[in-house]
Amino acid sequence: KPFDVAEQTALNPALGLRAIRYCLAEPQVFLAQLRAILRASAYGPIKLLIPMLAHAFEIDQTLAMIEQAKSQLREAGKKFDPLIPVGAMIEIPAAALTLPLFVKRMDFLSIGTNDLIQYTLAIDRVDHEVAHLYNPLHPAILQLLWNTIAIGAKAGVPVAVCGEMAGDPKLTRLLLGMGLREFSMHPTQLLAVKQEILNSDLGLLIPHTKKIMRAYEPGVIADAMEQLRLM
Repeated sequence: KPFDVAEQTALNPALGLRAIRYCLAEPQVFLAQLRAILRASAYGPIKLLIPMLAHAFEIDQTLAMIEQAKSQLREAGKKFDPLIPVGAMIEIPAAALTLPLFVKRMDFLSIGTNDLIQYTLAIDRVDHEVAHLYNPLHPAILQLLWNTIAIGAKAGVPVAVCGEMAGDPKLTRLLLGMGLREFSMHPTQLLAVKQEILNSDLGLLIPHTKKIMRAYEPGVIADAMEQLRLM
């Protein structure tokens, strides 16, 4: 039966019933989606990336429902990849600050920079009155990125970055210096980012990035970023 989520209203949709929260609140809808994705995995490589996770119980419920969908397909005699990788979007500060919960349970992580910045800085990106406060180089954002990439690497869990930061060539060398090796972006941004990567010297980027991570003054960070782009 078709359903129209557009009819639902919320005081603040960005903080409301969306993404995995909606899926867990509507288990039959979620199971149908999971079965469809799993069936598609029989025809090519597919990964499941779960958005808006913040709590351990959300991770556990999601993984349990994936197993339930697999069981339903087995009973129906349908083919699927039983080892389909499952990952988490790290886009809520609570997730970025409790990464041990995620690296124990997930096959990969993807940092959703757009929402992570929005939620960390308490800024509505579409509100022109506060849009000027949206700053990917805020020290808090840099620390969350740095820690997520480092913890993922230590645990052997691949970490990618998506959102506007991943496709911004002015930030490519900073992300490389943090240890990032997987970028997700719009195809139109690929060439510019690729060129930055090819022209970068990791031997110079890594120690300079560490200096940036020790800075908290906006002017100091801006000056260090200009130096980084010359390396």
